[in-house]
Amino acid sequence: MKIGSKYYPLFAHLTQAAGEPVTLRFAEVEAMLGTRLPGSARKRVGWWSNRSKGAVQASAWMDAGYHVKSVDLGAETVNFDKAQLTYVVEKSGDTVLWNGGMIKALRQHMGFSQGELADELGVRQQTVSEWETGAYVPSRASSKHLGLVAERAGFTYGVGEERP
Repeated sequence: MKIGSKYYPLFAHLTQAAGEPVTLRFAEVEAMLGTRLPGSARKRVGWWSNRSKGAVQASAWMDAGYHVKSVDLGAETVNFDKAQLTYVVEKSGDTVLWNGGMIKALRQHMGFSQGELADELGVRQQTVSEWETGAYVPSRASSKHLGLVAERAGFTYGVGEERP
């Protein structure tokens, strides 16, 4: 999040909260920003969604390490909580068995959408989605490829550990 960005003050506020849950009234967010929120922020919960692409406002909280936990449009409040993915790392022989939680954590570590990770791996976006939801698991070859991509991206994990 760049200094001078419209939503930088929200990013700075959340960064100072150091991972503690934060509840803000929309009016408090507007006071931080020095301007009114767009009308859609008061009418659509989707404006507050945790999406990594196409939403400058979401970058403010996600870059600070937060996710929107809940939004109450009637009360005009938003609850932020520390973003955390938990997953267990398992191995078969020398191959890490990639699961949905690990794949999603890798994707978020890289700042990629499902489509971008799919392009990186040479698979369809739907395949990444199915892996993340647990509908399918990556083949042994795909698991090895995921491991190489993770290594290149500096994504670390410990076998047999639950990772936050």
